[in-house]
Amino acid sequence: MMGDNKGVHLRRCVKWQAGLSICLLFVLNSASGQIRYSVPEEMRPGLFVGDVAKDLGLDVKRLVSGRARLVIDDSRQYVELNRNKGHLVVKERIDREQLCGQKSPCSFGLEILLENPLEFFSITIEIQDINDHAPVFSKREIILEISESTPIGTIFLLDTATDPDVGLNSLQSYSLKPTDNFALKQHSRSDGSKYAEMVLQSVLDREKQSEHSLILTAIDGGDPPRSGTVKILVTVLDANDNAPIFTETMYKASVAENAVKGTLITKVSASDADQGFNGNVTYSFTHMGEDAAHLFQISAATGEITLTGNLDYEAVQQYELNLQAKDPWGLTGASKLVIDVVDVNDNSPIITMTSFSGKIQEDSPPGTIVALISVQDVDSGKNGQVRLNLEQNSPFTIKPSPRKYYTLVTDAPLDREKVSSFNLTLVASDEGSPSLFSKKTISLDITDINDNAPAFSQREYKAYILENNSPGVSLLTLQATDPDAGQNARIAYYIIDTCVNGSPVSTYFSVNADNGVIHAVRSFDYEQMKEFKIHVRAQDGGSPPLGSNATVLINVRDQNDNAPQVLYPVQSGVSVVAEIVPRSADVGYLVTKVVAVDVDSGQNAWLSYKLQKATDRALFEVGLQNGEIRTVRQVTDKDVVKQRLTVVVEDNGQPSRSATVNVNVAVADSFPEVLSEFSDFTHEKEYNDNLTFYLVLALAAVSFLFITCLVVIISVKIYRWRQSRLYYESSLPVIPYYPPRYADTVGTGTLQPVHNYEIYRTTDSRKSDVKYFGPVSQSLTSVDVSGTETIPQETRAADYTDARSTLQKPPTADWRFTQNQRPGPSGAAATPEVAMGTGPWPNPPTEAEQLQALMAAANEVSEATNTLAPGSMGLTTRYSPQFTLQHVPDYRQNVYIPGSTATLTSNQQQVQQQQQALPPAQVPVPQPEPPKAAQTPASKKKSTKKEKK
Repeated sequence: MMGDNKGVHLRRCVKWQAGLSICLLFVLNSASGQIRYSVPEEMRPGLFVGDVAKDLGLDVKRLVSGRARLVIDDSRQYVELNRNKGHLVVKERIDREQLCGQKSPCSFGLEILLENPLEFFSITIEIQDINDHAPVFSKREIILEISESTPIGTIFLLDTATDPDVGLNSLQSYSLKPTDNFALKQHSRSDGSKYAEMVLQSVLDREKQSEHSLILTAIDGGDPPRSGTVKILVTVLDANDNAPIFTETMYKASVAENAVKGTLITKVSASDADQGFNGNVTYSFTHMGEDAAHLFQISAATGEITLTGNLDYEAVQQYELNLQAKDPWGLTGASKLVIDVVDVNDNSPIITMTSFSGKIQEDSPPGTIVALISVQDVDSGKNGQVRLNLEQNSPFTIKPSPRKYYTLVTDAPLDREKVSSFNLTLVASDEGSPSLFSKKTISLDITDINDNAPAFSQREYKAYILENNSPGVSLLTLQATDPDAGQNARIAYYIIDTCVNGSPVSTYFSVNADNGVIHAVRSFDYEQMKEFKIHVRAQDGGSPPLGSNATVLINVRDQNDNAPQVLYPVQSGVSVVAEIVPRSADVGYLVTKVVAVDVDSGQNAWLSYKLQKATDRALFEVGLQNGEIRTVRQVTDKDVVKQRLTVVVEDNGQPSRSATVNVNVAVADSFPEVLSEFSDFTHEKEYNDNLTFYLVLALAAVSFLFITCLVVIISVKIYRWRQSRLYYESSLPVIPYYPPRYADTVGTGTLQPVHNYEIYRTTDSRKSDVKYFGPVSQSLTSVDVSGTETIPQETRAADYTDARSTLQKPPTADWRFTQNQRPGPSGAAATPEVAMGTGPWPNPPTEAEQLQALMAAANEVSEATNTLAPGSMGLTTRYSPQFTLQHVPDYRQNVYIPGSTATLTSNQQQVQQQQQALPPAQVPVPQPEPPKAAQTPASKKKSTKKEKK
């Protein structure tokens, strides 16, 4: 039955809860800035609690931009904030009994914290009780022993039922059934709780009924109400007329929360009017809650109450205990003991960083909020009053805020370059005695801003570089420092663009943007530019960037790269200039002065003069510093008229450079005498040392090429000679040599088309004859697409039957060209024998002439092939019938047999005689002399010089 009642009750509670969630009330205290919401317990997560944005008059965007969040003192968070809607909703099921116990009203507080700017609002949520618990007795059965002599009106204290609910939902009344002998009285304690007493209303008679069974019901005020029952079993005892009575109806005691176990709290006593055994009284606690059962203990014999556990003022501040005195016959007396727990300072303050980012910009003005700090102390009174301070001196201070909040703010300007971070120690202490404190160290970094420009170690730098330097050489390294950090301290170097002699400075120098090394872009000449002044800027990577400039003076140092130049006497190759010295000149006579300059500077331009050679060294001397040529002794008649002096002008550089000048001196008294002596003055050309070197090098190269060509020509000659020997030793017939596209026919007087012959040879063809086709009067050749001329198969077969001889037929006597008209060697004379065809042929052609003929033939074949057309038979206009004698190339027409002096003529008999007259031995062909090397320019100059001499 109790289960069914409980189910009905839960359903009703859910309906009541839904109604309350719709009709929530809130109270806005404008004076304190607090919002109070009321919500029933046991609401499921996600249900609406209140519209915070509307109630606080805030825009939802402010909640989002301010990163609104809840700050709750308790470890459990029952509600949460929906920033997008500004609603406060249930996050976790709320059990009012677990949260507050018997405390009423039950509420908890929280704060809504907003940033940028920092704001916070306090909210109190009251938890309304619902009837979700039924009254419960601690025992299932109560056993009472009552003497039959117990007078009517005797009160029996019954066990109290407990109901965690509060208000109307808590325990409201008791009922007792049956009520024949006992009546029920209900009472209320100071805390509002109800308890019942059973009063004897009729005399008990053990002899009639020794036991009585009663049902005690506890009912709460919920809708519907819940109830709990307990069975009371009454045993009737024999008579004991007096019950124990306590000396006081209520006892009070106090104990410190830090009292140790075993501490005596108080002592109670009760008296019984009976005598002897019936007067013995025992003490005990009745209706003791679970929280106090393990904390206190009473001595049954003496009534002393001692502490058996640890007290905590912050948990429970007061305990109310029910006392009972009982005699051996079951008569009891009741009283109360109220124990107050005294608070002691046993809890240190707790520091919580509610809002802290750990960094702040160095340009933050004084008064900037760095952190929001919460300090809590669960003690009460002065023990719970706290204060917060900084342990060390720093540019920060602590300012108090409402509800035990403190703000950490800046108190002075910050400079990251001096102090980049702070370790701040927060000290929270209470007002207790002795005072308790706690410390918390936080680290605060100062973030950098670009407030420092790069600085050079000096405003002006000096560098030196030797002239004629290599491009890319480094001059010096600039270094600037920036006390900022990160990108603000990243320095880049560059040269400020200016002009030097009309050209940008970047064409002279460059700087490495990363390390500040200045490089020379080109080679410098001290004689053109001696000093440069450039400006280099160092700029950091901040936003906006900062920078500073430095001036760099670059001095070009001179090198001894210029030889002295002689200004006087002027050297001229056209005429001879002579200085005249009279024969009457005394010692120290100034003949002339050698004037020279050096465009270098410093010691590189210090000149010294020396007499290198002279016709008479004992007659003249040269001043070492001034270059003056003076006589050393008296001029005599024995001194020659023509004197030639060579003076060396040398500078003081390392290594030194020099120049020479020739001075012609005439020792004479008259000018005509000088002219007569210097008219045949030999002018010898002096060559520069470098020119001589190049002439020698050219001569060596020409000689090497000449020797190489000579070796190649000799090798070619030997190779050809061996080839001719190879062909001579074979038994093959000699094929006469004809120029390409050349043929002689009878009666026409024109050149016929050339024929291509196909020669079939065996692997040992060197020992067999060559079969060939005789010439025909008509064109039998054909030209394919590629330009190759061939003779048709049927034509070759027909002609083959007519050509049976192994030798070619000699030409007929009807030559169209006389010997004089025919091409031949240069200067060959046409003798009468030759003209008649009976004399021998001229000398055989040389190898050079044969090579020339072959090259000309190759050119003719190339021209003919390029001009071929279908049906042209491979002929060009050169070989048309209109071809005349003047178009005939200068080729050898006679037939030359290698290794023999015999030639073929037009007379058949002469051919046979020549064949019989062949010598048995081989006559080697005389080797031509190699051509003489052409004269080189050097050899021509030498020969010319020899001829002049």
